[in-house]
Amino acid sequence: MRFLFASDSFKGTITSEQSIRLLTEAANKVFPGCETVGVPVADGGEGTVEAVIKATKGRWRRLMVHGPLMEEVESFYGIFHEDSAVIEMAAASGLPMVPPEKRNPLHTTTYGTGELIRDALEQGVRKLTIAIGGSATNDGGMGAMRALGIRFLDGKGKELTGVGSDLARVVDIDVSGLYPAVREAQITVMCDVKNPLTGPNGATYTFGMQKGGTPEILDQLEEGMKNYAAVMRERMGIHVEEQAGAGAAGGLGAALCGFLNASLKSGIDAVLDLIDFDSLLEGTDLVVTGEGRIDWQSAYGKVPSGIGKRCKARGIPVVALVGGMGWEAEKIFEFGIDSILPTINGAMDIREACDRAEELYADAAERMFRMVRIGMEMEAGKKKYFRNKNQNF
Repeated sequence: MRFLFASDSFKGTITSEQSIRLLTEAANKVFPGCETVGVPVADGGEGTVEAVIKATKGRWRRLMVHGPLMEEVESFYGIFHEDSAVIEMAAASGLPMVPPEKRNPLHTTTYGTGELIRDALEQGVRKLTIAIGGSATNDGGMGAMRALGIRFLDGKGKELTGVGSDLARVVDIDVSGLYPAVREAQITVMCDVKNPLTGPNGATYTFGMQKGGTPEILDQLEEGMKNYAAVMRERMGIHVEEQAGAGAAGGLGAALCGFLNASLKSGIDAVLDLIDFDSLLEGTDLVVTGEGRIDWQSAYGKVPSGIGKRCKARGIPVVALVGGMGWEAEKIFEFGIDSILPTINGAMDIREACDRAEELYADAAERMFRMVRIGMEMEAGKKKYFRNKNQNF
């Protein structure tokens, strides 16, 4: 028997690596001598760099960059296979980096994310994968592009700093100073949102309020974003306004695709490709995945759906071991997950469940493998029955 374990973290309780350890212990208890393989995974959000680095045996790169308010902060990204890097924009331009009382998307910038990209290129990296969830920004990606040498100019030819309020002031774009190595780079953007750059479902109106935008601020930013898109179109011939995903991370998706020729890809699919997940499926009898809470959203770009689809294509059964189940969790069955097993084994509140997370997970893992063993014994019994029946004829 060969088991493959690939679960997302249970936020705040069990890490991806802990789940691997607990599943391995339970599998060996029920199936002594079985083969187990575990790989940390993430869906392109927080923890993506860590998962990829551990899976590929890569290395961390830590450096000082500028945060969302242009303050100096320590950030990081990962380098693996020497020529590849994985970057979380939230590590330089993330919403948690801005105190609630200072959140205002007119004043925040993605400049630090651009510094991470530039540093990776300076290290010789030519394959970059960038996770762009969790931003504090709505600058259309101007800040990041400015860190890479692109200049955004106002009506007097003065360079803008690249914050949200500058969107309305852009009248020209100078790309002559773009860092040369960008043209040699292959850039993939982890993006699971389909929002365009502008409009009711665009970057500003969909995500701006959670970044501190009032209705008045959002109206100002939307007008600015329309101007920015028009300048990109008229001055550069870049048409990204209606592109699905262009509105991700406050318009950073538009800048990465428009100026750097990046391609958008589902976060979990990008991660699974980076860690060469498909090769791990060879000879596997059962895959165990999971996340803290599985519900209807899990079918759209989350770890269980991404893993389920790849296993379904190869006829490999998958069980999702999860902390809890929410509304329409059963939708995940359409995406290759064969069964869901919650770790909760009795009536308890969320605090107790979190406090006992490891104990509950270990118990559920053993119960799961015992059910697998029953299935195998039933299959063996069925084969024996038909064999004996045929011999009697």
